[in-house]
Amino acid sequence: MPSLSSKTLFRLSTLCRAILSPVDFGALAVVEQAGKVVLVRHFYAAGWHLPSGGVKRGEPPAQAVLRELKEELGLIGASEPEFIGIFTHKAWPATNVIALYRVREARFDFKPNFEVREIVLADPASPPPGTARSVRRRLAELAGQVPRSPYW
Repeated sequence: MPSLSSKTLFRLSTLCRAILSPVDFGALAVVEQAGKVVLVRHFYAAGWHLPSGGVKRGEPPAQAVLRELKEELGLIGASEPEFIGIFTHKAWPATNVIALYRVREARFDFKPNFEVREIVLADPASPPPGTARSVRRRLAELAGQVPRSPYW
């Protein structure tokens, strides 16, 4: 019987780990325009959230953020995404790993779409009622009001 190469064994090991401990990689953005932040209302989740999306296989997260902003908000232009941090969130049965970016000087032409029903430009110090607790926490962290947590 032929032996398996170390490369094949590594791939099998990686596959087994992915099945036993799945991880979902997402990229989110604090999108700023004229001192306000963009919050979105998705069709699949209640409340206001940061624009976000999944990172595709082999895709750099900063590029994923820009792709998602084009898809969700109709992004026309903005500054380069500034990396803020990596966060983790246990979401049965997987773990979400979240890369958070700040995108300044955003210009977009929003039209309601399949994923995002509406947006609001909100004061980051006073987000609207229904804003997700995690979003409130990230905005307070960015304002220096609370220490940064590694958990989403």
